[in-house]
This record gives sequence, C-alpha cells and structure tokens, in this order.
Amino acid sequence: MFVALITGLATGALYAAAALTYNVMFSTSKVLSVTTGHISMLGGIFGAWFISTLGWPIPVALLGSMVIGAVFGLLTDFIAIRRVLARSDEHLWLLSTLALATMVQQAAGLWWGTEPKPFPRLIPQDFSAGLGDQKYWLPIAVAILLAVALEIFYRRTLYGKLFVAMSEDAFAARARGIPTGRIRSMSYVIAGAMGGLVGFAAGQLTFAYFALGLTLTLNGFIALAVGGLGSNVGALVGGAALGILSAVATYFVGGEYQQTISVGLLMVVLLVKPAGLFGSQSVRPV
Repeated sequence: MFVALITGLATGALYAAAALTYNVMFSTSKVLSVTTGHISMLGGIFGAWFISTLGWPIPVALLGSMVIGAVFGLLTDFIAIRRVLARSDEHLWLLSTLALATMVQQAAGLWWGTEPKPFPRLIPQDFSAGLGDQKYWLPIAVAILLAVALEIFYRRTLYGKLFVAMSEDAFAARARGIPTGRIRSMSYVIAGAMGGLVGFAAGQLTFAYFALGLTLTLNGFIALAVGGLGSNVGALVGGAALGILSAVATYFVGGEYQQTISVGLLMVVLLVKPAGLFGSQSVRPV
C-alpha cells in the first residue's frame, strides 16, 4: 500500500507539472493547448535518444531536451495559436492544437517506435534503492521546483509582471504598449522548456513512450481543473490528489477503473467548487 502511495505521488507530480505548463500558456493566451503533454513526451524520447544513442553527457542531454521542448512550444504558438486567435475569438484553437499534437505523436511513433523504451539512469544509484529510487523523487522535486520558480518569476521579474498583466487583461496590456504577441511567444517557449525538463526528469518512471503525451494532457487538465486554473499551488495539490487517488484505486479495484476515478474526482470537485480548490471567480467591471 505504501508503495502505491509513493508511486501515486510521483505520478501526481507529473500531472501537476503538466498543469503548471497549462497555467503558463493560459496566462498570456487564454488557451488550453492540447499539445501540453506532448512536450513532455518529446522531452523523454529525445532525452533517451541523446544519452543512449548519441552518447551525450547527461547535463547536455537535459539542455537538449529543454531546447526541443522550447522549440515545440514556439511552433505551437506560431502554427496552432497565433493565426487562430487573430481570426476568431471562438475556441478553434482546440482543433488546431489537437491536430498538431496528433501529428507530432504519430511522427514520434514512426521515428521512435510504438513500444516503451527504458530511460537511462541519471544519477548513479543501485536498483535496489526501493522507495528511495530516483524515479520517484526526481519528478516530485522537479514539480515543486517549477512551482517555486514560477512564483518567483511572476513576483520578482519584469517579464513575470507582464505575464500577470496579460492574464488580467490582454487588451489593456496592448493599449499600454506591451508587445503581447512577443510575450505570448515567450510564455510558450518557457512552457515548452518546462515540459522538456519534466519529460527528462520523469523518463525513468514513464519510460520513453510516444503515446505518453495524451495521458499527460488529459490528466494534467484534470489536475488543473481540480486545483484551480491559474493557481500554481492548486496545480500541485490537484496533481498530488489525482495521482494518489488513481494509485489507491488501482491497488484496490484494478487499473481498468483508474480513468473513471480521475474523471469522478473532477466531477465531484467541480460540483462542490466550480472554480477549483484554489481557483477564484473574478468579476470584471464594465
């Protein structure tokens, strides 16, 4: 049972990190991109390729995975977001990001293969470490680190304050002379680098698998909705709750009910508190 809890907490950290990535993208564009989980998928696949096939040192491979994620994040903005937002206020970005995510996933499957492949050890450690194994605590540490770094970024840096300004009112920010298009692209680059880091750090837990993106996208959204859109603390709490609940459900009733439990958690939280546990409904005066 204790093993299930630790596994659930580590998996929940992945969902929390995906929710944080959602938050960064949403803050400047008001878009919930379906490519979110696929960024981490690419980080894991390319990280394994860099180390195992190309023989790169681990720090260089980590940087390479983050660059791949950042480039994909920027391409998401240019290909699937920018033109849609320029032509319509409708949620057509859902279709454009879904199409891009599907194409990237299929391309990854053709190149990498459709079977999960093991990820190299990042830190010298015996495989008998049990619950102290790095595959459990690395994703947890990275998720917490990202949440803290984002809070510092938003509160202490100029660009972070510009992100906050755009999240409050993008039209007012543009009227004040803020280059909203450039700031939005920057947010997607940052979100992409975050996703690449998460996929790299969690590779030993998830393996390098081309179909991981859809799972992280869906469960990251559930964690985001449970914790509250825009709240980094809510992302951590929502991800941990979802991961632990899914692991406990799998332990007692079997893995076939895991997704049912996840959606059930989402429904219960939204019925009780529609804005999420740490979300707030803001009223905009007109």
